[in-house]
Amino acid sequence: MILSWLLVIILAYLFFSLAYLGDKLVLAGPPKAISYTFYVGMMNAFALLLLPFTRLTLPSNLFGWVIADAIVFVLGLYFMFSAVEKFEVSKVMTTVGAVQPIFVFILAWLFWGPQVLEKADVLAFSMLLLGSILISMEKEFKSSLGYIKMTLIAALMFSFDYIFSKVVYLSVPFLAGLFWMKFLVFIFVLPLLLFKKNRRDIFNKQNIMGKKTKGLFVFAQSAGGIANILQAFAISLAPVAVLPIVNSLRGVQYIFLFLITLFISAFFPKILKEEISSSIIIRKIVSIILIVAGLAILIAY
Repeated sequence: MILSWLLVIILAYLFFSLAYLGDKLVLAGPPKAISYTFYVGMMNAFALLLLPFTRLTLPSNLFGWVIADAIVFVLGLYFMFSAVEKFEVSKVMTTVGAVQPIFVFILAWLFWGPQVLEKADVLAFSMLLLGSILISMEKEFKSSLGYIKMTLIAALMFSFDYIFSKVVYLSVPFLAGLFWMKFLVFIFVLPLLLFKKNRRDIFNKQNIMGKKTKGLFVFAQSAGGIANILQAFAISLAPVAVLPIVNSLRGVQYIFLFLITLFISAFFPKILKEEISSSIIIRKIVSIILIVAGLAILIAY
């Protein structure tokens, strides 16, 4: 069973790394947080494609959880992209990813009580978490109260998304739960159009749907959509006790991202050029060793 969710979440983080790269290139331009939140939310309309493959029945006691999940996901998007508006996308994304496993661990304990983990699982979680934090660290990092507030709220909202979706998947088939949660995300971003300022930002010719960024946006969100489906499937497969481990595997995403960025910087510097110093290489290698060791422990035990 462990190999099933482990392979799925690793594949999910591969696609998340591609989505992150696309977002980084798109968000180097003028997009507003409300605009990006709207268009990312609208992409969830593709949940309608699931209709031929699933029954829409949903127990009445789950409607509240499905609605709550959609709300926290939209809020997470908004606070994350609000931080990206003011700070570098690489710092924001990595901070959110590094903090999230801790929130997931606490929330899982609050929702389902203390979870029994084998010593090997605890060791693996610790190594994965440390590796994820280390690989996501920037050479120079300056934070502010606003930065801390926005990134922590975003991480908390996405952590609630993890927990609420698991509540749903414990009671209904995967595709049914996925449809309702994603479809409601689409529904909940539509009210953003009620406000004139939002409409101006969303439909501005210089926004993310401009000619120069449209292709990148579609690429990033297609990769992100696949990643979200795979992540949701991994959450549905994984036992409650290992949800923090599933989330802490985000370090694998940064390994993929590091390798992809290294390749592009070397062969296509006009697209993306990042500083790759010897100290950065050493830190990344140490992080990779920790993450790979954590993965090896999970597989072995």
